[in-house]
Amino acid sequence: MYDKSDPRATLAAASKSTASTFAGADFGLFYEMQPQLSKSGERTWLTRGQNFLVAYTDAEAGAVLERVGQVDEYVLLVPDRETPVTVSANGQTETVEGYTLVIVPPGDSSINVEQGGRVVRIFSTASADLCALCSNVESYAEAHPNIPPFQAWPEPVGGYKIRAYSLDVPPEPGRFGRIFRCTTLMVNFLDPQMGPRDTTKLSPHHHDDFEQGSLSLDGSFTHHLRWPWTTDLSVWREDEHALCGSPSLTVIPPPAIHTSRGMDAGLNQLVDIFSPPRMDFSKQPNWVLNAADYPIPNQN
Repeated sequence: MYDKSDPRATLAAASKSTASTFAGADFGLFYEMQPQLSKSGERTWLTRGQNFLVAYTDAEAGAVLERVGQVDEYVLLVPDRETPVTVSANGQTETVEGYTLVIVPPGDSSINVEQGGRVVRIFSTASADLCALCSNVESYAEAHPNIPPFQAWPEPVGGYKIRAYSLDVPPEPGRFGRIFRCTTLMVNFLDPQMGPRDTTKLSPHHHDDFEQGSLSLDGSFTHHLRWPWTTDLSVWREDEHALCGSPSLTVIPPPAIHTSRGMDAGLNQLVDIFSPPRMDFSKQPNWVLNAADYPIPNQN
């Protein structure tokens, strides 16, 4: 259910859920947790979903974040303009200004946070070493229901390499946020919300078979969540109205009905994460800003 002004109102409606068991939402409140990694000029918090995980880092000047033998692509998000980074991978080195999304190829890579600041890395859960560190690792001792097995999307045009995309993209009527995808992830750096969200234009909706990560970078959000009723009272879940500050990650499982409401008087900045990429968003003309680099799967 979307307000008519919401670009998502043009999407086909999700089917009525036939799920009979449900997982709860997960919350990584980084601002009130101890970091899972604290070493060499970095403090990193990690929280996961079924198919993706987020590593949020406060880095000191000169900190280097390394991955050795990374099994697949990952996304580096540099949300602040004053945080340039140098990214190296597989013999390629790129100096990247802040306020940029970078896709980092598989293999060995390093990120030099030259002046310090906050950076976010988003991985698939194929990175078992990082999964083991996540604050909510026990929540995924068994696979969550209603999510099919992960399947990566096709390799990028021209092969794997460092690809940097500026987030300095103005809003455009009919386009929803600023969406980028790779073989493993779709990331939507939503248009900034200044002040509280209009409560007459919320967007309660559900997903049949994929989870959503909502990464709060600035401000605070109330995540409203409701699960379907079934014939079995024992699987019913209470509604949640979770107020989460920044930085934090909320993982919304299918088929929970959900909508998020920015709360603060100033900037409320949310980033949505999906793994693998969403086909419905990918089919919308001009929604995925780097679609030319990353083909969609063959649907024949």
